[in-house]
Amino acid sequence: MKQKHIWEQPESPLELHSDDRGDITDIFYKDNIHHVAVVRSNKGAIRGNHYHKETTQYMLITKGSLEYWHKPLGSDIEPVCILLKEGDFVQTPPNEIHALNIVEDNEFVVFTNGTRGGQDYESDTFRIDGNIIRGLDE
Repeated sequence: MKQKHIWEQPESPLELHSDDRGDITDIFYKDNIHHVAVVRSNKGAIRGNHYHKETTQYMLITKGSLEYWHKPLGSDIEPVCILLKEGDFVQTPPNEIHALNIVEDNEFVVFTNGTRGGQDYESDTFRIDGNIIRGLDE
């Protein structure tokens, strides 16, 4: 998992351009993106609890916030939680179990490098038994 905030100074080769009209920030540059989707979620929803064998996903939070839980596939370590807010961007590599606890109504954009959209939506999605999110009443 890799996290950043899009309005902070990006790492090269990405750039942030600002002038009196406002700001433009690069999210990708010369990357191979196969699918883009916008996801709206209601407070209290749980998403994920799965991993992808070949797909890398990127999420850009555009409204609200959510808890992003993650851990490597096959690991005995406890899942890690980060709170993602508007402007946060997270990368989920292959073989990382991830789940989302929607703490308020929100919206995010998912960019995918690999199979994910249309008829292939679930072809590289592998659900786990149980829930990696801690602190929820089971």
